[in-house]
Parts: sequence; structure tokens; C-alpha cells
Amino acid sequence: MSTEADNVINELRLAARIVELSALRHTPAGIPVLSCVLAHESRQIEAGIEREARLELSAMAIGELAQTLAAAAPGTSVSVTGFMAAKSARSRMPVLHLNTIEFMEGN
Repeated sequence: MSTEADNVINELRLAARIVELSALRHTPAGIPVLSCVLAHESRQIEAGIEREARLELSAMAIGELAQTLAAAAPGTSVSVTGFMAAKSARSRMPVLHLNTIEFMEGN
């Protein structure tokens, strides 16, 4: 059975550079988890005017993706997809939960 919440889009696709990687940790159930900071820079069109878009975004990977990301180094260029969620029940700060990561050529 589908609900209205099932049809809400929450997907982010971003080309970025890894700025920070935390140490790989494991949940009490033994699932690998890794947090990182991604930086993005590009030129975008807004209201017909070109502008610079720069940001840093907290992200996290779970499971096999966390292990894959742990092997990367800061400065590595990546293309990622994921969804946005609050950091925790206490902190409403946004975090990108990674679903895919592709390491870009030339790293």
C-alpha cells in the first residue's frame, strides 16, 4: 500500500570533493558507519544570471559504502547520490545519507 509520504522526492545528486573523513566506526549491531564533509563548487544560472555556488555539506555512509569511502583520501573528487535527513532527533541540521559514490577520474 502506497502512502502520500512514499511519493515525496528526497534525492540529491552532487559532484564534490571530500574535505574531511572521520574514523570508520561500527554500530552496536556491527554495521560500518563513516561521516564526512563534502565541498562543492560550480557556476549555476539563477533568474537568468550566472553565479558561483559553493557549499560544504555533512554526509554519512553506512554498510559497504562506508568501507568503500574509508579507503578514499581528503581531496578526492566524487559524484554522489543520497537523501537528506536530520542529523539526529535532537539536531535538525541536515546530513546527506549517501546511497552511491563514484570516484572521479584524475584523483
